[in-house]
Amino acid sequence: MQEDGAPRVDRDGDTICITMTRGPRRNALARDHLRQLLAAFTAAGGTDATGIVLAGEGPVFSAGHDFRDVRDRPVTEVRSLLALCTELMETIQSVPQVVLARVHALATAAGCQLVASCDLAVAAESAGFAAPGGKGGWFCHTPMVAIARNVGRKRAMELALTGDVIDARTALDWGLVNRVVPDDELDAAVRDLLGRATRGSRASKAWGKQTMYAQLDRPERDAYGIAVEVMAAASQLPGAREGMASFLEKRPPVWTD
Repeated sequence: MQEDGAPRVDRDGDTICITMTRGPRRNALARDHLRQLLAAFTAAGGTDATGIVLAGEGPVFSAGHDFRDVRDRPVTEVRSLLALCTELMETIQSVPQVVLARVHALATAAGCQLVASCDLAVAAESAGFAAPGGKGGWFCHTPMVAIARNVGRKRAMELALTGDVIDARTALDWGLVNRVVPDDELDAAVRDLLGRATRGSRASKAWGKQTMYAQLDRPERDAYGIAVEVMAAASQLPGAREGMASFLEKRPPVWTD
């Protein structure tokens, strides 16, 4: 039975969809909701699914942290809340599946951080993105860790300092999302991109995703040091051997992993 307010988890073939169902509360990332999302992603990561879609119901994709968890709370409680949120973001990037954000509407603050932490993102034309702390009293320090790694320094500074909403087309231009489509084409675009991103050897893809995050933002020499060792070891995987054999033998590959 689904816990009250918990994300809805559905499986369709090789894809698991985790849907935030707190539409009336703008899918705010309250402490209990963060725990539920973390549990859902951890469980999905342990399955044989190849892709995970993160979606939301209601008028907003996610409004970020619930201030009721923060106002008048001691710094120790706020620190543990932010640590929990960070654990969720890191789990999204550590699970072996490709994780795609289906962004149907506004994503702000830690909600925008969610989008930035997913491997891929497809947005409806009506979606928007913001780190509104810059125009308020609580700067979006932790959301900007993920957002800045998507959009680059100057654009990250603009988002962080102004707090303004950028539209979906701007988010595409800035590198925060991969695709922007008309609202009624969102689900088709999600299926198309996820289908293409999950084909091939599941084991190879999982190792590849995790190595990408390990080497990104490191100095080039360090990044190559990581990539050389992993790529050499990965050549021994069944998927790598099958991929090379099928290419050399001019036949379709048969993936067993």
